[in-house]
Amino acid sequence: MLHEGIAPHAAAYVQEASSGDLHEVVWIPAERRIQIDTVSTWGEHSPESRDRLMKLVQQRLPDHRISIHGPSWWRGERRVANACLAQVSLRDVLLGNDTPTVKSQIDRLQVVGSLMEKQSRVASWGVRTVTGPLLAAAGVVTYLLLGGLTPSIGEAGVTALQYVVIGLLGAAFLYYGLKAVQLTEMSNRVWKRTAEYNLILNERKRLGR
Repeated sequence: MLHEGIAPHAAAYVQEASSGDLHEVVWIPAERRIQIDTVSTWGEHSPESRDRLMKLVQQRLPDHRISIHGPSWWRGERRVANACLAQVSLRDVLLGNDTPTVKSQIDRLQVVGSLMEKQSRVASWGVRTVTGPLLAAAGVVTYLLLGGLTPSIGEAGVTALQYVVIGLLGAAFLYYGLKAVQLTEMSNRVWKRTAEYNLILNERKRLGR
């Protein structure tokens, strides 16, 4: 797949003969690197099977660098993987014989992705339209309330306390905004996963004819 900023690469799902575990192997020729993606095959293999795969790849391609791509907390990949696995497993998509059932499971996952997208839009709307006025109003109220403490702790103490309170409020709203961005990223990943699963299922149907 080609994408701006991403080196050309080829990816394939492989199954270990002895255990039946599934892995995704990504080859990046320009970097002479083999990457084993554990996110897309979440829950489909054991650490021991992954170690055996790494040793095999290293033996067959000693001039390539082997790396593991694990779930990113910032992108919410672990939550996305668990959400996808709760609806449909990669094993069923690749190897399942009951195609109509797998298709209905993918459709349910697509509904989950749509709900996540709507929720992310609501959160983004809140960040754009509500955060600014609320932060301004909270700042004014804070300055007025804390200003009454000037006789007790002095002007310098009140100023420092005001800065601390405003900073904490700003950090709280910033966290809210970052969570909205993360939710948008997660919904996009769920949508991409459903698109991939549908493509795999359609290709299996085509090859089965």
